[in-house]
Amino acid sequence: MQPMATIALRAAREAGLRISRAFDRPDLVKIDEKGHNNYVTNVDRDAERIIVEALHETYPDHSISGEEQISNIAVEDAEYEWIIDPIDGTMNFVRQIPHFCVSIACLHRGKLEHGIILDPIRQEEFVVSRGKGCQLNGKRVRVSAKEVLDGSVIATSSPSLAEVADANGQLTRKLLNEHVILRQQGSACLELAYVASGRLDAMWMGNLKPWDMAAGALMVMESGGLLGDFAGGAGYMKSGNLVAGSPKVFKFFAPLVKQHLGGI
Repeated sequence: MQPMATIALRAAREAGLRISRAFDRPDLVKIDEKGHNNYVTNVDRDAERIIVEALHETYPDHSISGEEQISNIAVEDAEYEWIIDPIDGTMNFVRQIPHFCVSIACLHRGKLEHGIILDPIRQEEFVVSRGKGCQLNGKRVRVSAKEVLDGSVIATSSPSLAEVADANGQLTRKLLNEHVILRQQGSACLELAYVASGRLDAMWMGNLKPWDMAAGALMVMESGGLLGDFAGGAGYMKSGNLVAGSPKVFKFFAPLVKQHLGGI
């Protein structure tokens, strides 16, 4: 494992321990609403602080930013930047649904280099480094070998914008007519890790933030998958609109997303 990935994995494990202990004691979880149906807890903040402190101790010349912006560190002209989501799937966490994760990504001059996605409940650790492939608990993973939409398992999320709901509904109906099996599980990071490991054949989600995508996007790439935005381009990190999948499913799926959501 690459040294930076090793350090990040250690930090994720420490944060994951804090999260899993809190999951067993929901009476100690303090919940704040930072937006409509958008929650943050004391555990999110604690986990982010744990990760930031661990990374900064080892790499004081790196920039670090997290979703909760608790201890962001901006270093002028830094070659490396870390992007953290301490709990991706906070809604699941607060509702005692065991489907959420810690996500850490490292960029070198804006290019994704390393990623960690850690599921503290299932004790699954997805680790990726550019050019080294993606591993789950130390074993190499690949995207699925599915070749057609019929029978594909594809994940999505509820549209956060009302104007997207109709177009998303039309796409959903089209996919159901193609006998696609849909899943809506509430963690973009885990969904990307599941595409990378062949558990899902594809996914599409809109209005994502960089911390929702960075680590998982690299995992999909290193596992042989394809990614794009809703319009068929490569600007998903900027637009927040992401399509990912195994190559053959992506070939059929991405044009459908473009047809229904490409103008968004």
